[in-house]
Amino acid sequence: MKPERAFFGTGTLTIAIGTKPEQGRKDSASKYVVSTESMNAFHILAEAARALGLDAVNEEVPPPGLVNLNRPNLVVLTAPRVLPFLEQVLAADSHLGFKEDSAGWHLVDKTLGVEYRSPSDKGISQDYGYIGRLPRPDGKGTFLYVAGIHSEGTLGAAEWLADNVSKLYRQLKTKRFSVLLSVNYDEKTRKITTTEPLSQIYEQGGA
Repeated sequence: MKPERAFFGTGTLTIAIGTKPEQGRKDSASKYVVSTESMNAFHILAEAARALGLDAVNEEVPPPGLVNLNRPNLVVLTAPRVLPFLEQVLAADSHLGFKEDSAGWHLVDKTLGVEYRSPSDKGISQDYGYIGRLPRPDGKGTFLYVAGIHSEGTLGAAEWLADNVSKLYRQLKTKRFSVLLSVNYDEKTRKITTTEPLSQIYEQGGA
């Protein structure tokens, strides 16, 4: 097995994905759905894990998004609008994070004092994503968080992480870090065309 598998964990990965209520149902049954982009992000990360010798399973988290973060080998997908508890955990990132105001959710570089609002909100085929290793609430480890302002940002961030896991492991090992990404996608197919860093890779220190 390759040493960089430690970037993800030491055993079978659980990849938790936030879900939304299904729209347009004519009956009273409670059904929840995962966006196509988020499910594709799961498959990309699961394949990356398998290439490093790790298995991966998905866990769909229904509203109100109460995901259990206190466990090893965990990756969490989707934005705080779907998993609201993550907004509190993101406060531990002193450099980057999500923020909500009257204009909606956006990403912020706290160090530079810069806000990044998704161009897709103005009809442009571009979104922004976040990747970070965050502390578990119980203080007994960390988990990986991958999320976009919108689902295309989540998918683009997952693709970038899968493509760069070896490089990230060489640089960071299992230290806490975070980075913002700019994601371009095809408007018709919703497939990602390019993804590039929007911020520097901030190291938080600690394992």
